[in-house]
Amino acid sequence: MKQTLTRSLLGVTADGGDPTAVVVRFNEHINARDLAALGDLMTDDHTFVDTAGGSLTGKAACLAAWRGFFEGFPDYRNVFTTLTAHGDVVAIAGRSECAEPTLAGPALWTATIRDGRVAQWRVHEDTPEARRRLLGD
Repeated sequence: MKQTLTRSLLGVTADGGDPTAVVVRFNEHINARDLAALGDLMTDDHTFVDTAGGSLTGKAACLAAWRGFFEGFPDYRNVFTTLTAHGDVVAIAGRSECAEPTLAGPALWTATIRDGRVAQWRVHEDTPEARRRLLGD
């Protein structure tokens, strides 16, 4: 299933049964810098993986990292253009916007959904090979 996002889809709410809707809602909370809502959508063993492969595991640790990130980069936001769901894994293409140039530009993410929550949020390097592997582009 491949969906191209429009502005109207950004208002979708998660019902626990649609991994794509969970991902859209999770991103809305990132963009709003809403730590409580992010925590509600994380599994207790939530893992964040960055482009270098570094990871952080556990809801509390990830929320603390997001808190520091939001404090350091208050204008950061993600804009999704394409979501492709393969079962409980959703691949996302889009861009990040931020005054910090190293955080702005094209981006790829994957999210693994378990029981209506995000078990893993992974940021990928946006390369042609990664796009083919994740999105079939």
